[in-house]
Formats: sequence, structure tokens, C-alpha cells
Amino acid sequence: MFGPEPVAELPPSPVVAKVEFEADGIHHGFLRMPYSRDDSAWGSILTPITVAKSGEGPTALLTGGNHGDEYEGPIALFDLARNLDLSQVSGRIIIVPALNYPAFRAGTRTSPIDKGNLNRSFPGRPFGQPTEKIADFVTRNLLPMADVVLDFHSGGKTLDFLPFAAAHVLDDKAQEAACFAAVRAFGAPYSVKMLEIDAVGMFDTTAEAMGKVFVTTELGGGGTASARTAGIAKRGVTDLLRHAGILKGEPAIRETRWLDMPDDRCFTFSEIDGLMEPLVDLGDPVRQGQPLGRAWPVDRTGQEPYTYTAKMDGILAARHFPGLVKAGDCIAVLGVVD
Repeated sequence: MFGPEPVAELPPSPVVAKVEFEADGIHHGFLRMPYSRDDSAWGSILTPITVAKSGEGPTALLTGGNHGDEYEGPIALFDLARNLDLSQVSGRIIIVPALNYPAFRAGTRTSPIDKGNLNRSFPGRPFGQPTEKIADFVTRNLLPMADVVLDFHSGGKTLDFLPFAAAHVLDDKAQEAACFAAVRAFGAPYSVKMLEIDAVGMFDTTAEAMGKVFVTTELGGGGTASARTAGIAKRGVTDLLRHAGILKGEPAIRETRWLDMPDDRCFTFSEIDGLMEPLVDLGDPVRQGQPLGRAWPVDRTGQEPYTYTAKMDGILAARHFPGLVKAGDCIAVLGVVD
């Protein structure tokens, strides 16, 4: 008999959840991942996790620190885990404030262990490098429990964003509508119909393929947080949980400005190494052909700068953060007012 080759069943995840998912109450614990290293042969990585459950209802999976140098999400989620009132909960909330815990502790975008970018490692592998093991555990153990997923991001050390919540345009229009309704409930100053330039291996893509309501954010950048952006994160996660029916109460109605990212004309990349001189600031309106910035050659004086112009009308939604750029760096992202 001929036919397709049988698909090998994946082994169980080596990550062990030291927390209770099914019992009512607020439970604090760890995701323990074995990690044998020079200074601890039988060592482990202990990623903090909180599960709050009360009766029946939907499940929200809330994650921050997917990239370790982005801080609004961890601030909001450590705060939420400490201050949750179980009497206000109907359903279940799973909180992982620092999903890529090694990167979070190192303050780096990628893991210091294996240089893995967690948000390009999904769906992961149980027998892969540590970052792949994290992605595999999320894919096979946490995502199946969730109805709504919020994954916090900001610009990290290399980008700075207008503070926004976002969802993607999807083939399933009912799912898409549910995602954008959740974005609206989050109530960030800006809400974005997002275009990814590299969607392969993303948490977003994996969650959306499983039919989840998925919301992400970009809430600032520069490798830090501000009182304003941390406040947006804390208010947003609370209102998203209210929108989902997991926390009692109605989400606040806050003004948000919708932006669209229709195609790759939104993105501008540097073509040289140089010193970046911004010519517009975040939130400024721009017209097609307008200069966005100049990159000055730094190896000698008297040279003409390389000028970058907008490929479309819009507003500046994101910019490169450090003053020095390398060829290939994204230096500007435009959004179109919807």
C-alpha cells in the first residue's frame, strides 16, 4: 500500500508548568525549562507565570517580553499579576510577563543563550534550542487554552513608535473583525491595520492560524518605557479583558486614531552606513516625495548626505532610534490615516 509518509509525533515539551491551570484561584509559579550549562549541569530557566481562574468563561493569554528589550508589556503584566481581584474575574487569565526570559534578563532583543529571536521561532521545536523550546511550549500548551491573545511589543533599543495597538488583515473576515474590535477596546492613542515585512515564524501568525483573537502593540521604544506608555499598557490590558468578558465592567471609550499600512511603500530602509538626521518627527504628516531624513557619511567630511523620501502620503509612525544606521536598517515607517 502506498500513501503519504506518516507524520512523526512530536515528543512532549521539556518545559514543565509549575502552576495550576484548572483550579479556581490566583496561582503564581514558573515555567521550568531544563538548561544544562557550564555553571549548572542540571540547571533550569524559571520563567514567571500567573494563572487567575474563577468559574467558567473565556481564557486570555497575556504575554510580554517576547523581545527582551521591550518593557511596557512586562511592566503592565507584573502589575496585573500582583493586583488582580479574583472577584472581578469570570474565566481564566494566563499571564507571562517575560516570555523570552533569558532575553528579558539580559535586556536584549534576542536570547543571549542561542541568539534566538522568539518572534521568528514559532511554532518551535521541543528538541531545538532553548528559544525554539519556548515557542513550542506556547504553541502546543498555552495557545490551545486561549480564546484571546495579547502579545505586547514596543520598539526596543532600535526603533521608536507612536503608541499603538494592532491586528492584521486576515482571510477570515469574522476573525479579522473580532481582532480589530479587541484593538479598539484596548484603546491606544493609535490603532493600526498592520502589515508585517517578515511574518514567517511569528507568534502572531501561529496564533491567527489557530483561529485566536490576536492583538499586538508597539508602545514606544528606545529600550525603555515612559510613564505615558506604561500607563497605556496597563489601561489597555484591563479594557481588553473587560471587552472579552473576563473582567467585570465595560472598557473605557478612549479616542484612537486608525492607521492603515497598505503595502511595502510604508517602509524605508537605509542604503548606506551613516549618521541619521531626522527631518520629520513621530506623528508628523508627510507627503509623497518629501524628505524623511538624511544619512551622513561618517568616514570623511565634505560628502553629500543620502536623502530618503516618502514613497506615499501618510504620517510617520515609527523611526530608527539610534543616531547611527547601517545599510539595511529600517529608518522610517509610514501609516495612512484611515
